[in-house]
Amino acid sequence: MKPLFALIVAALLPFSALAQETADFAPVPASEVVLNDLMFLKRPLVVFADSPNDPNFIRQMDLIGRDPAALLARDVVVIVDTDPAARSELRKKLRPRGFSLVILDKDLKTTLRKPLPWDVREITHAIDKFPLRRQEIQQGNRPAAGG
Repeated sequence: MKPLFALIVAALLPFSALAQETADFAPVPASEVVLNDLMFLKRPLVVFADSPNDPNFIRQMDLIGRDPAALLARDVVVIVDTDPAARSELRKKLRPRGFSLVILDKDLKTTLRKPLPWDVREITHAIDKFPLRRQEIQQGNRPAAGG
């Protein structure tokens, strides 16, 4: 009986690591981000709104929270900015109007802007078409499946 228990525990360990990773996946306020520190390390997914009570913002954050593992697999960092008065570095650079979903690639070039919420499946499919992401997949650095 003990070998069977050990086998089950060993089989479930990768899932506990994934659960820990996704538990650590939390949005970062734009005021805490230095954009150049992310270059070639992370793909910023920036969610702008004029208020944290914006229904599109609430919906977008809910959609992102449903499948953080797919975003983690693509080195995505979610950055939120719901205070236009703060004039964050990202808000100055990207100049959103109201709600906006903006995805930058690892070279920090804006690759996609959306005026409405997108689910993780749509986001990951778009990311998988980016040139740097395609290069990662070809080199075998990151999983292509998921999301």
